[in-house]
Amino acid sequence: MIVSTSGGYQEQPHTADWALTVWAPALIDLLQQAARGMYALMHARLTEEPREAYRFEIAAPDRETLLITFLAELLYFTQRDEVGFDRFDLTYEGERLIAEVEGAPLESIAKEIKAVTYHNLAVRETERGLEATIVFDV
Repeated sequence: MIVSTSGGYQEQPHTADWALTVWAPALIDLLQQAARGMYALMHARLTEEPREAYRFEIAAPDRETLLITFLAELLYFTQRDEVGFDRFDLTYEGERLIAEVEGAPLESIAKEIKAVTYHNLAVRETERGLEATIVFDV
């Protein structure tokens, strides 16, 4: 389990796939914790250099769609360009997320994630702030 003042994440047992519970005080923090947790599940190790920056925008009608689309976009770049991310500068306005992310080429990855799913996904308000359990297809 990884916990910080801006949230955390913890792997959850799941029969066939991987599940990750994330929590944070605000939506931006939840997205960042989900991204960190996804890379932790994969045991992704990044090289020191060169650093690489990506910028993308997502329009989503709800928090669940935003969460899944954000992680799927990161996963797409990871699979296509063999890069992982460890810095997330996110701005959320209305239904639009502007993501400026930074990372480096993958040194290694122990477990591959094929896709991020909507299986039983709900972003809930709890005493810890926002919380969601995300299921990954492996």
